[in-house]
Amino acid sequence: LLLLVAASSHWENEIKLLTAEIERLKNFGCLGVSPSLEGLRDENAKLKYRLNFLQKSLQEERSKTAKSMININSCLQEIFGAAIQAAYPDLENPPLVVTPSQQPKFGDYQCNSAMGITQILLKTKEQKVSPREIAEKISKNIPANECIEKVEIAGPGFINVHLRKDFVSKQLSSLLMNGVQPPAVGKRKKVVVDFSSPNIAKEMHVGHLRSTIIGESMCRLFEFAGYDVLRLNHLGDWGTQFGMLIAHLQDKFPDYLTVSPPIGDLQAFYKESKRRFDTEEEFKKRAYQCVVLLQSKNPDFIKAWELICDVSRKEFQKIYNCLDITLIERGESFYHEMMKDIVKEFEDKGFVQVDDGRKIVFVPGFPVPLTIMKSDGGYTYDTSDLAALKHRLCEEKADILIYVVDSGQSVHLQTVFAAGQMIGWYDPKVTRVAHAAFGVVLGEDKKKFKTRSGDTVRLIDLLEEGLKRAMDKLKDKERDKVLTAEELKAAQTSVAFGCIKYADLSHNRLNDYVFSFDKMLDDRGNTAAYLLYAFTRIRAIARLANIDEQMLRKAAREEVLILDHEKEWKLGKCILRFPEILQKILEDLLLHTLCDYLYELATTFTEFYDNCYCVEKDRQSGQIVKVNMWRLLLCEATATIMAKGFDILGIKPVQRM
Repeated sequence: LLLLVAASSHWENEIKLLTAEIERLKNFGCLGVSPSLEGLRDENAKLKYRLNFLQKSLQEERSKTAKSMININSCLQEIFGAAIQAAYPDLENPPLVVTPSQQPKFGDYQCNSAMGITQILLKTKEQKVSPREIAEKISKNIPANECIEKVEIAGPGFINVHLRKDFVSKQLSSLLMNGVQPPAVGKRKKVVVDFSSPNIAKEMHVGHLRSTIIGESMCRLFEFAGYDVLRLNHLGDWGTQFGMLIAHLQDKFPDYLTVSPPIGDLQAFYKESKRRFDTEEEFKKRAYQCVVLLQSKNPDFIKAWELICDVSRKEFQKIYNCLDITLIERGESFYHEMMKDIVKEFEDKGFVQVDDGRKIVFVPGFPVPLTIMKSDGGYTYDTSDLAALKHRLCEEKADILIYVVDSGQSVHLQTVFAAGQMIGWYDPKVTRVAHAAFGVVLGEDKKKFKTRSGDTVRLIDLLEEGLKRAMDKLKDKERDKVLTAEELKAAQTSVAFGCIKYADLSHNRLNDYVFSFDKMLDDRGNTAAYLLYAFTRIRAIARLANIDEQMLRKAAREEVLILDHEKEWKLGKCILRFPEILQKILEDLLLHTLCDYLYELATTFTEFYDNCYCVEKDRQSGQIVKVNMWRLLLCEATATIMAKGFDILGIKPVQRM
């Protein structure tokens, strides 16, 4: 609240001064009365623009909650956007490029818009102006603000920005007092995320790992940002495969209606039914009849279908419990009753063609049509995906719809999305419909990840292997000698599942990645093992100094965070980049950016800790001589950000490892 009041007071004083200056210029008759006073008129126009900017800033400051973390990059973009507009009011949509500086000697951030503006002036107005001259003009029009200490022009026209230390210190204090808060993202929106999506009667394998992990983290990020998130598991629970499964169930367990069949190993059950379907013609015919009876809602066949689905659900839930995944099941069967209306809607709009008995829809720009009804009158994946799309848009009223599905489905999904636009279900300028595609998991031989026998790796086996290796690693480090049995178990689970998740999320999801337990359990480099260990070390600093949470909270209210040492300054700025990192991921859905940031934060903290004493001890006795509380607060701020980053990634840190 104090920060908000201070900011408001700052803007209000500036507004009073500017209003007085405009009144002074009015007395000189500079409101367009005399052409000879053109210089004064220009000055007045700039002052009025600055006044509008400040009034808008004050209004926005008041509308934000005091707890929202400030996105410094966004603030600088607003400031430089205003400066560019004041310097070049005739330019439409001028380039606005503000990025963190890569080297301290170039300041903290850079505005690199001058070069782009040079090209625009040359093309549109045939004006040849050097980027440096443009940078100087932009710099002179920077409105008063609370975050910039000074700007310098370097090279051909880079504007180097130096932040005010008191501004950074205040933001860090706000973080410590209010906890990690999301950046202001505007109107609360409805987000639907489609992820995981295994098939009934088939075990989850390593191919389902990426969708499940990536989708969960995306949901956590949107939820933290304040969106209303619906997490959907689009199960493959309907279709022709259920005909053969039910026919096989009837043969193997004829009393299934009264006695629950022992079909714990669904994978073997599926393989048996598939072998019969491929080799026994009579069985195949009966399987097709079973599909018809299932889709006509025959009670006995619905009962068989439910039995098979329930066995699968229990197996899936074991995986979800291990990985801490939350989902709402809404499989293909959910949309079955809607498919008839989907076909009719496309027919009524004149989009349907009949091809050899099939009903197909050609979407402009896509060579392969969607088949919305087979020649036998059955529906397809195309029909169910269209029904799901319409339901999410028109019934759930999603503002953002994200499909976390492998890259192999890209053409199919883009065709479905384009069909939804074509028929008028949504406008892409209003509603965001995105395919968050991902590559495949490879073995260390760079081929598709399989067992030695060539079978697909079962996900439950992978998780159990991770637990075993994590325990071996902890015992190698002799952690079993210093941790209680309960602490050791917590560390094992944290490391095993954290490393599996982080190994996936730290790679660009668009690329394939090599799965290696040895690399992911390495406690050096950009791995979960390293970050989890770094986190426990940071949390231990205050504990070893006998500083508890209550003392830290009191210090956060009273202490000024001194950032005089270059490593303190570097760490403080790195901590405050968290909101801009999250904003970027909300836009491009690339979670490896968060992993890279957490690794950078951990290594920046290590630099700080190696150079700045947080707790000073007597070399002879080892007793604590002095506690530098502001540095302990920097430790706490780092750990707080890391904990929230872990939470978004679905990783559970432990206090002792």
